[in-house]
Amino acid sequence: MIRERLDEIQRRPEIFPILRVLADRRPIRARFLVTGSASPELSRQSSETLAGRIAFHELSGFDLGEVGAKLSDRLFVRGGFPRSFLARSEADSYAWRADFIRTYVERDLPSLGVRVPSATMARFWTMLAHYHAQILNSSELARAFGVSDMTVRRYLETLVATFSVRVLQPFHENIGKRLVRSPKVYVADTGVLHTLLGLRSKDDLERHPKIGASFEGFAIAEAIRCVGASPGESFFYRTQAGAELDLVIVRGGRRLGFEVKRTDAPSVTPSMRIAIEDLRLDAPYVLHAGAPSFDLARGIRAVPVGQLAGELVRKSRKP
Repeated sequence: MIRERLDEIQRRPEIFPILRVLADRRPIRARFLVTGSASPELSRQSSETLAGRIAFHELSGFDLGEVGAKLSDRLFVRGGFPRSFLARSEADSYAWRADFIRTYVERDLPSLGVRVPSATMARFWTMLAHYHAQILNSSELARAFGVSDMTVRRYLETLVATFSVRVLQPFHENIGKRLVRSPKVYVADTGVLHTLLGLRSKDDLERHPKIGASFEGFAIAEAIRCVGASPGESFFYRTQAGAELDLVIVRGGRRLGFEVKRTDAPSVTPSMRIAIEDLRLDAPYVLHAGAPSFDLARGIRAVPVGQLAGELVRKSRKP
């Protein structure tokens, strides 16, 4: 069996028909590790010509499972791109991310067939950073950006398809309450988010009003990774009356809930208690920025983000 690796496959759409022939060839079949920076929805050639012959695996940047809890602050500030995380200084890390953003909008998106001026997409991405961890109001964003709602959705879909933005859908169930039905948006990498906001260092971040929202996105990404949840299993919960939970994961018949607090002394709020009762959660957690894990209330556990993986393992072993 022949095995080969092909990188940046989204730039070579003409090669997919060839891969199909080689994958089906007998008696010597070929297998390929195909990597790229765009989803199948944006590189449709992969799903159309290799149906039944290809498996998809989404790979993120560095996460806490790889760098360890001791380096969680660095990962939070710099993000998971290896060259950003491993840079010699905060200034070098920031410079790499700024170059990455420029290259992304000026070269990578056009190579994928995205026909949006680079300056326009850069401005949209920057504006979206200010909506990080908020309910998406496409009409408000369209007015602020000076375009139509449909244009905003198209720009957003492009950023989602290139793994630059995470969209968290609202949880829906007939529970007799009016639920928020618009999604929440997050810049996928916290380092890129901080660069879009012009935050050059940890000190800049600590003084910025978006630090809580940024930490929420960081913690949610880690929770989704630890559970191994797919986008179709990950939601947020919010009612029109104000009850909310930052992340709800429905997986394997179980419901896990996560609330994120950028503090070392979290507490259970009334809106959290209502959400937990509404959703009948199997395991509610409060993810915080402190050191120890402890019980907040009966059945509600406060866990540092860096210790969540171990906490979930211990929970699964309990009878």
